[in-house]
Amino acid sequence: MAEPRCWHQRAIGAVLAGAALLALPTALLAQASADPGERGGRSLYLEAGLSPDSGPRTQSYSLGVLLPSSLLAGLPRQAGPLTLHWNLWISHWRVPQAFGGHGGQTQIGGLAAWRYAPGGPASPWFAELGLGLTAMDGLYATPQHQFSTRWQFTEVVGLGYRFGAQRSQEISLRFQHFSNGGVKRPNPGENFVRLRWAHAF
Repeated sequence: MAEPRCWHQRAIGAVLAGAALLALPTALLAQASADPGERGGRSLYLEAGLSPDSGPRTQSYSLGVLLPSSLLAGLPRQAGPLTLHWNLWISHWRVPQAFGGHGGQTQIGGLAAWRYAPGGPASPWFAELGLGLTAMDGLYATPQHQFSTRWQFTEVVGLGYRFGAQRSQEISLRFQHFSNGGVKRPNPGENFVRLRWAHAF
């Protein structure tokens, strides 16, 4: 059974949702000053993932946007269309239930990610590392896991490949972790292996 929603959980969820909504226009303004040689650095993406649990697995489906960041402007832009960028998304989680069947939950999230191309700007390959915050519309619970907060920290690592005209498309394999960092117990965390397709605009 889901735990009662405390006032501080509602406040944190509201703050995260508001921050995600406010970050979008801010990030759009920031990308206007990006190097035009980087195709504007913006991409839309679709992503699907599975938790690696031994029993029934949670599935996730995401729609998101990647936008260049104006932070740390002195860093060399050597990783293709995106170097330091914001990743904002909304996800639907298809969650296995204790007595069979699945439930559904919605998640919003945002993170800052650093992308690096080991072969230099001309390389189609890239690696990515990111850190951010998420909020869900309820407490996540499966037969294996029970979260104690609706908000979570998230970390992601990924490996991807850019292709197509002007390398405007990309595909990447990603590993993403969610947990509240031990702020409240229990804190079992959840992991996903995800596949993403993105298209620059």
